[in-house]
Amino acid sequence: MIIPKTGLLCDLSVSPASSAVGIFRVSDRTLTSDIIGSAIKVHRKLGPGLLESAYEACLTYELTKLGHIVDRQRPVPLIYEAVKLDCGFRADIVVDGRVAVELKCKDTLHPVDEAQLLSHLRLLNLPLGILINFHVVLLKDGIRRLVNNYVEPTEDRDQKPLTAKFADSPRACRA
Repeated sequence: MIIPKTGLLCDLSVSPASSAVGIFRVSDRTLTSDIIGSAIKVHRKLGPGLLESAYEACLTYELTKLGHIVDRQRPVPLIYEAVKLDCGFRADIVVDGRVAVELKCKDTLHPVDEAQLLSHLRLLNLPLGILINFHVVLLKDGIRRLVNNYVEPTEDRDQKPLTAKFADSPRACRA
């Protein structure tokens, strides 16, 4: 179904944020496309070199304009042996309660940046994450999309989750 005035392609499932009929959940592909498109728009207007908080505020504004529910600096709970610990972990942005967005402003992304986002995805029980480094000339070079507990579509019913380490690996495709 296409939502009038926006042209967005949606599935017909009801949004988890509301049980009201008529509120539709945007597909994951459309949601990540909105996030990346908004980040590119912000980067084109501001360029590299600002603080992470400036990009966070502008990206939040752009996503809110598109009608998304945006949580800034969402606390990430850590439960260890049935005890909830307040460690001060925070996800930069969570969009529609489904995608965590981690923003960076550094020369290069490191494996620890991906590990941080994957930890947030696991602790928040979210399926998708986007790591965006605004300190690049072309933003497409600073974007990484990560998946939590990816299940590769197969024809048989025995679907096994791939770990994030192997989801992007060429070895994961070999028999």
